[in-house]
Amino acid sequence: MRLLSARVLAGMANQMMMVALGWQMYELTNSAWDLGLVGLFQFVPVLLFTLPAGHVADRYPRGRIVAFTQGLQLLTAALLLGASLGHFLSRELLLGVSVLLGAARTFQQPAQQSLVPTLVPTSMLPRAMALSASGNQVSVIGGPAMAGVLFIGTGTTVYGVATVLLVLAVIAMLQVHDQRVVSSRERPTLRTMLAGAEFVWSRKPLLGAISLDLMAVLFGGATALLPIYAKDILHVGPTGLGALRAAPAIGALLMSIVLARHPIRTHVGRWLLLSVGFYGLCMLAFGLSQWFVLSLVVLAFSGCADMVSVVVRQTLVQLDTPDDMRGRVGAVSSMFIGASNQLGEFESGATAAWWGPIGSVVVGGVATLLVVASWWKVFPGLARRNTFDA
Repeated sequence: MRLLSARVLAGMANQMMMVALGWQMYELTNSAWDLGLVGLFQFVPVLLFTLPAGHVADRYPRGRIVAFTQGLQLLTAALLLGASLGHFLSRELLLGVSVLLGAARTFQQPAQQSLVPTLVPTSMLPRAMALSASGNQVSVIGGPAMAGVLFIGTGTTVYGVATVLLVLAVIAMLQVHDQRVVSSRERPTLRTMLAGAEFVWSRKPLLGAISLDLMAVLFGGATALLPIYAKDILHVGPTGLGALRAAPAIGALLMSIVLARHPIRTHVGRWLLLSVGFYGLCMLAFGLSQWFVLSLVVLAFSGCADMVSVVVRQTLVQLDTPDDMRGRVGAVSSMFIGASNQLGEFESGATAAWWGPIGSVVVGGVATLLVVASWWKVFPGLARRNTFDA
């Protein structure tokens, strides 16, 4: 419960900061390209530190790693608060903060993901992953909604509340006791750090599941463009931006409740592929919509589809991986997730600068559907995967 509380509190703070950061970047520069750069700068630490982060998660107490990374996010929130109060926010500062947040999440994600299986019995893992994912969605709902309500021109209130939430998250996380016994104290070498990548490569259904998320969100994500939709297309302002950011999480939260009560047990590979395909359709509909209510509805349905994908993929990763390698395999998974999210934001910003925001989202939705059709053929073992414990 403490782990869930810490995840929700820190997640809400991060979401609030990203909403304020994105809105302020667009206010400062009025540039889709700079919105994309926010995502690219968050991805740079993922590229540099993913392999060391996985080794750290397998060698040291994972709970303490998560607490440390939340502390780094706390320092970032305090920096933004100080910059807002002192009126010295700039494009360069926002990009620098993006790098710090990316570095914190790079070390946090593999430790956090691999911590859950050490706290629950294996038979309960699918439900536990759904519950953990639901906690994340609560933060994704609450964070943007609170940011939209609290947002003032400088963002001071948003960053102040985020700082308080992160203080509470660190306190809760320090009370999580990781009972795992670290069996390996091997020195970090290139070979040991690459072990996770080799493990994933040798198991094609696992590789297919992880890479599917990368390609789908890389092309189909529209998060970076939401400030443009809120300001220039739907004309709903920062409050509407908060609602748009929260809508996918509302759908995801509802679906996580369903999955916690009625977990997927059969045809898991097919469920994964179909959910990503439905996500692509939702993004296509969102790109064409110019009605705020319809946009909220299709984003909520995209969250439902994404939650099915997340629970299936993360459960497959945890159950197919021995505990002493979960950190390194989790780091590979996190790198793919980071690439899909942060590089996806850069791709959205770049293509929006070329084709406009609507063209960018529509093309991304079509590309996601093509990816799903290709993965069905390229990874037949994934498509045929029936149960989690196969």
